[in-house]
Amino acid sequence: MRQPIRRQPDVQGGANPARIVLVEDHVILRDGLRALLEVEADLQVVGEAATAAEGVRVARACSPTLVITDLAMAGGLGLRTIDELRSACPGVRVLVLTAYCTDEYIHAALNAGADGYVLKDASRAELMHAVRVVVSGQKYFSEPVSARLVSTYLRRNEPVAAGAPRITERERQVLTRVALGETNKRVAMALRLSIKTIEKHRANLMRKLDLHNTAAVTLFAVRNGMLPAAEAEEAEPRESNAG
Repeated sequence: MRQPIRRQPDVQGGANPARIVLVEDHVILRDGLRALLEVEADLQVVGEAATAAEGVRVARACSPTLVITDLAMAGGLGLRTIDELRSACPGVRVLVLTAYCTDEYIHAALNAGADGYVLKDASRAELMHAVRVVVSGQKYFSEPVSARLVSTYLRRNEPVAAGAPRITERERQVLTRVALGETNKRVAMALRLSIKTIEKHRANLMRKLDLHNTAAVTLFAVRNGMLPAAEAEEAEPRESNAG
């Protein structure tokens, strides 16, 4: 594991710089990010990691203000680590920096607790602006991401076909996490709800959608585009060749 980078505190006057951990499995991209950030007096790279799991360990050791992370990395997706980052470092802000601009990835990242979502083709100026906006406690989304969020909002508010079951946004969040194989306890922790509340949401979902087991929930989520593509391929139940 690459050891966390530790730098001397900024000696210039003013507030302490924001402490940043980079989680990116492509070395050349990680080096480029560090080079961009290190010239900014109010930003300080204090650690790096090449995998999601390593990112959590480094963040725990460095107590960063902000973690900048990709979503798809060697050794597993970064989506599942956002909750772990927040548990390891209460109050940490998370900025996703990725090449993926699909509804599935965007909503999965936001449901996991990301504070911002920037695409890798963003300009240097946009990235620096996004970092500072998220560090300040606000949300930031690249323009194409914002457009997709608005489009999704409009689609969700279209009239629903007669007989089609309605599910709430909270139920959608629960369904997605159940489909990923998370336990009721883990879903409750991630969504900051009680286990009994999660159990109620889960029972309501299965009744509304006429689903009778977790495998059916997973299949429903996959076929309705509720999981990122890589997660869906891993999660989709294999159909039997028998008979």
